[in-house]
Amino acid sequence: MVQQPEGLAPSPSTVDAYTPPQMARLVEAVGVRKANLTVVQTLTLGVLAGAFIAFGAMLFTLVMTDIGLGFGLSRLVGGIAFSLGLILVVVGGAELFTGNSLIVMAWAERRVSTAALLRNWLLVYIANAIGAGAMVILMLMADGLALGAGAVADTARAIAEGKVALGFLEALVRGVLCNVLVCLAVWLCFAAHSVSGKILAIVFPISAFVALGFEHSVANMYLIPIGMLVGTGLDLVGLLGNLVPVTLGNVIGGGVMVAAVYWLVYLRGADSR
Repeated sequence: MVQQPEGLAPSPSTVDAYTPPQMARLVEAVGVRKANLTVVQTLTLGVLAGAFIAFGAMLFTLVMTDIGLGFGLSRLVGGIAFSLGLILVVVGGAELFTGNSLIVMAWAERRVSTAALLRNWLLVYIANAIGAGAMVILMLMADGLALGAGAVADTARAIAEGKVALGFLEALVRGVLCNVLVCLAVWLCFAAHSVSGKILAIVFPISAFVALGFEHSVANMYLIPIGMLVGTGLDLVGLLGNLVPVTLGNVIGGGVMVAAVYWLVYLRGADSR
């Protein structure tokens, strides 16, 4: 969740958004807090985030079934639907691996150790996978893919097949671009004072990454298994062949191209106390 750290003066007006330098301090403070969560807190919130992103992926799959709005508009509408996942994560409060790339700002400021950063990422990634995997099982138990006389299952299968067919470099770059937009969405949320402001900040970047076909590791923890299981069965080689490059790309996109860049601009050499 986005909260104001102690000692940070708000903008003169409660209507005005926080400025980018103020946002950088907010991200730094939240990164410290995330890195200091207990194992139980981190895992629990990570499972929730995996489930929340899966909800967005479920809605995306449904919306993309027989949508008939034309290629670009269909993908835009699907992206708006998928935004549900990050809205739940940010407003409801959860630990998402891709968004936690922003902890790099606190790490670069030496307020979070390398061990603490990697601990958070590992625990959250595992927990996200558990949450997403649990939603795969629950969706199958609910027979949710039978909607539309089985058309939703066909969509799920096509989505999974498209993802596992990506080459390593293509998946890596799509992962980079995806998490640039995801972390920018989270970054923009730090400027907002209201829930509606946070939702608005999320929808456009997330809709863009989905519409453009970029790759999100946690979403793929749901989308690939569910599509494979309604097809020819789960292919772990295909799943890992996607998750490995996409995960690496997500770290580069969020940790380097967003967090490190904003640290360099707003925090490096600045008085942090």
